[in-house]
Amino acid sequence: MQRSELIWERPEIVRHTQTVLDSFRHWTKRDLIALSGTPLEQSRAVFHAPQIVCSHGTQADPIFNYANQAAMDVWEMDWETFTKTPSRLSAEPLERTERQRLMKNVRENGFVDNYHCVRISSTGRRFEIDVMVWNLLDESGAISGQAAMYERWKYI
Repeated sequence: MQRSELIWERPEIVRHTQTVLDSFRHWTKRDLIALSGTPLEQSRAVFHAPQIVCSHGTQADPIFNYANQAAMDVWEMDWETFTKTPSRLSAEPLERTERQRLMKNVRENGFVDNYHCVRISSTGRRFEIDVMVWNLLDESGAISGQAAMYERWKYI
């Protein structure tokens, strides 16, 4: 298992973090975190931020490709497990149809804010969140995935 405190230093994670930050600003016209310092310092700040930040790619069954430490803690997964997990598994089976509608809405509109839902950790712990989800844009402006952020969660 990789030491999670070094994940944010990987060049591909530094680049991905910039995509997350730039895309958030594109859609919301604000910053996800207080931006200062180098891309490496921003990557560290997002990885260790108190709010949950995660993302997935554009596969037919999207796989998580990023989780900050808070996300891994809430979902009770390490980096290797998280980044091999289809994002649909973050919702219970009965919630997955609604999750698909949310993802479709995000793809069509760029982002959705204050979406209330229930998610489930890898050990089966259920938790409520109010989440913001936005499209990730690559350098050419094409959608390269979706990211999510929420500041509070409550185990139920």
